[in-house]
Amino acid sequence: MKKVTFKKNVSPGDPDTVCDFLALNTRLSKTRIKDAMTKGAVWVQKKRGKRRRIRRTTTPVKTGDFLALYYDERLLAVSPPTGKCVADKEHYSIWYKPPGLMTQGTMYGDHCSLLRQAETFFKSRRKVFPVQRLDREASGLVLVAHSREAASKLSRLFQNHQIEKHYRIEVHGNLFREEKSGTITQPLDGKDAITDYEVYRYDPVKNTSEVNVVIKTGRLHQIRRHFEMIGFPVMGDPRYGSGNKNSEGMQIMAVALQFICPFAQQQVVFKLDEASHTLVT
Repeated sequence: MKKVTFKKNVSPGDPDTVCDFLALNTRLSKTRIKDAMTKGAVWVQKKRGKRRRIRRTTTPVKTGDFLALYYDERLLAVSPPTGKCVADKEHYSIWYKPPGLMTQGTMYGDHCSLLRQAETFFKSRRKVFPVQRLDREASGLVLVAHSREAASKLSRLFQNHQIEKHYRIEVHGNLFREEKSGTITQPLDGKDAITDYEVYRYDPVKNTSEVNVVIKTGRLHQIRRHFEMIGFPVMGDPRYGSGNKNSEGMQIMAVALQFICPFAQQQVVFKLDEASHTLVT
């Protein structure tokens, strides 16, 4: 599988379109370059302005423009699962993210991301801004903002722990026997981390416990790391724990979001029906 990273400023005499410039300098075919551009692997930075993805192959370039191509044939060949818009609140929307779909893209492309699917869903009539992140292997509800104002207000709610996030997880072992409910408070990366949980079912055949979780903080891989720390790793977690491998994938689902809407100024609750991946009404 071919992987190419190319970065260069446009010089006098270079081709005057993005596709022609990249084809000349990378020796990739124009067909491959067009595919990479469509999937978000090409970036441009003008003399004034921020770096941005560029998708239109006929986009003109000028001397001094900085172009970058992050070409990963393996990634570009991936056909991602499809997310679902479950609620549209104008300033923001709520999406169901299936397992295997990234929340945001990377330098190498964004066609495998929920944010790109949201852009396509709204036919680019609305901008999309990330305000939260859900691990690629996890599934569930994700908020997407549609203006800088909405992104700022919703991000502030997350930062101030004013959005209550509920998860349903499955862990290895009989946590029900140990403690039906509890709070995990071990610091993560030198910072406070608080995870509340309640066990509601134990399956002796699988030796797994199903657990409702509410996280009070938003540390990296908080749920996964906290339950691994207390000896009950999340089933299917590819990174943390032992004895918790399975064939169904990582068993973490974000099932509810609750907060005071900064626009309606009233409490809103979005609860996921786990079977249909729609909201409970």
